[in-house]
Amino acid sequence: MNARAQESLTDVRRSVSAEEWQVRVDLAACYRMIAHYRWDDLVFTHISARVPGPEHHFLINPYGFMFDEVTASSLVKVDLAGNKVLPTPYTINPAGYIIHSAVHEAREDVHCVVHVHTRDGVAVSCQEQGLLPISQIGLFALSSIAYHNYEGVALNPAEKARLVADLGRSNFMILRNHGLLTCGRTVPEAFLFMYSLQRACETQIAALSSGAPLIPVPPPIVDGFRAQAEKVLSNLGAEIVWPGVLRKLDRLDPSFRQ
Repeated sequence: MNARAQESLTDVRRSVSAEEWQVRVDLAACYRMIAHYRWDDLVFTHISARVPGPEHHFLINPYGFMFDEVTASSLVKVDLAGNKVLPTPYTINPAGYIIHSAVHEAREDVHCVVHVHTRDGVAVSCQEQGLLPISQIGLFALSSIAYHNYEGVALNPAEKARLVADLGRSNFMILRNHGLLTCGRTVPEAFLFMYSLQRACETQIAALSSGAPLIPVPPPIVDGFRAQAEKVLSNLGAEIVWPGVLRKLDRLDPSFRQ
């Protein structure tokens, strides 16, 4: 790292609280893991996280960065109107702002939103029946699933109200003909929700491609998951998984912490 880049990094870290810096590190790690699993889509799609404090500020990726290039200091801090609130030479994607700001504004309990365009996630989003109750991991998503119909590229602010109405209190969403979205109380929780939803979609596409008859999970079991959604989701183990995620990234490339 050259001296100018090091100075820029130091300036960002000195300008934010320790709590915000930790969220920045976790969010950068989440970007790196999405890239590691090849769930990224070049420079498109986004992961956002709310900054600790009373202001409705959140962090999002600098537009034009590949996900494996995102670092804690390069994340852009914006308000709900999309205005940058910390000096940075980087810009944000307006389509990403529409989707993420809608959720952050409507859901005080949501501190992180993950959105991806994976092949299997988009494939399931195109299927009329949506996510099927055919796998154990799929039941986690089905216990808190929502759907939003496609309205074109997300550039219309009027879509925000419809998106949040469809999301309701759910933590998993399938954006029809578009992709997947999860939200959580923390970055680790939103990541683990996306891991579960993406794996469920991968399993469904693999099962359907075999051509063999499928065995659905009996409705009473599915209903049991839905009836205990909060308990099930809170026990997914994000706090247990996340330290291992950080250790893995530190072995692969610790530059996300910069």
